[in-house]
Amino acid sequence: MTPPAGWLDLPPDTGFGLENLPLGVFSGTADDRRRVGVAVGDHVLDVSALDVPGRAELGTGSLNAFLAVGRPTWDALRDRVLDLLTDPVHRAVVEPHLHPRAGVTLHLPIEVADYVDFYSSQHHAENLGRILRPGAPALTPNWRHQPIGYHGRAGTVAVSGTPVVRPHGQRRVAGAAGDDAPTFGPSERLDLEAEVGFVVGVPSEPGRPVAASDFAEHVFGVCLVNDWSARDLQAWETVPLGPFTGKSFLTSMSPWVVPLTALEGARVDPPERDTELLPYLRDDGLRWGLDLTLEVRLNGEPVSHPPFAAMYWTPPQQLAHLTANGAALRTGDLFASGTVSGPEPGQLGSLIELSANGAEPLTLADGSRRTFLEDGDEIVLSATAPAPDGTRIALGEVRGRVVGVTPERAG
Repeated sequence: MTPPAGWLDLPPDTGFGLENLPLGVFSGTADDRRRVGVAVGDHVLDVSALDVPGRAELGTGSLNAFLAVGRPTWDALRDRVLDLLTDPVHRAVVEPHLHPRAGVTLHLPIEVADYVDFYSSQHHAENLGRILRPGAPALTPNWRHQPIGYHGRAGTVAVSGTPVVRPHGQRRVAGAAGDDAPTFGPSERLDLEAEVGFVVGVPSEPGRPVAASDFAEHVFGVCLVNDWSARDLQAWETVPLGPFTGKSFLTSMSPWVVPLTALEGARVDPPERDTELLPYLRDDGLRWGLDLTLEVRLNGEPVSHPPFAAMYWTPPQQLAHLTANGAALRTGDLFASGTVSGPEPGQLGSLIELSANGAEPLTLADGSRRTFLEDGDEIVLSATAPAPDGTRIALGEVRGRVVGVTPERAG
């Protein structure tokens, strides 16, 4: 259903029109408290100051309290905000609570309970398999049977704009013999990972798996994620237990969480699978592939446009697998898709792919070349999705600039 035009003068290409209405946390007006706002056009609507469903939970400084109340209240808030912004009778009450987005500070929208990063793009997994295991099958034997993932560090998930301090750790010198000792120092192969994240609202009980069909009852919405990677640290530590310090130093999250309801126009069938899935992973008829188009910009220059619709594993399957062993969901859980990559060279979501692990440097418009990120480089991720009215909605940017060693390390 297409929302009515409303009394706000919104440009058609805003990305934050009435069909979107993402939630975030802001401060920085005359009242400097952190509270929940809705992005609309170039403004933030302070919903904590209005008579809306869930108002008691909207002034707490994060989305968690509101997310925990569940879908009936989520939908009721959305309907009420839409009414407030479309019926002119509400204008005098609402307008004082609209703040220019340029004049507020946006914060991490959730208190992250647990963070899980998946590995759900077949194109990305095959690319890395060919790079890291030449001569071996591109996919490991388990990849087509279950969504592969790892638990990250919830405490280092940070809001867009947080500086990316180059991590230190153990790494092997390229070409080192098997018994050569590693060195310790700043990563020389710092990389981005363009991902889509899913925010859990309603928790589950320990010991009770969540069915894929119950995805929308537990997950409130979608955000963008950059799960920064130190490829040299990661390569040395990954065997036998997987990523650790090469991934845990920072994960950047967009400040806006787009409700699942806003993405109805983006839902598509996932790609055909060539392996029979176990019953708990079957998602026939759920149609939770998402037609999102991501953009990766390096120092302002677009270098890739990964398509999320090509992802092999869907978010309901990820949620079902995450809880299949009885692990409980908590309000504020964040699980990410893993790097989004498509089949074409201009659709790769990481520099390790874009530069063929450094063998084919990426040449930028100014003539500079990149294999991995240098100090001062800035990565900006953005994404859009189709809306039912033919426009596109925005997911909000994830921005991060690489900085070198901290003064403490330098000293």
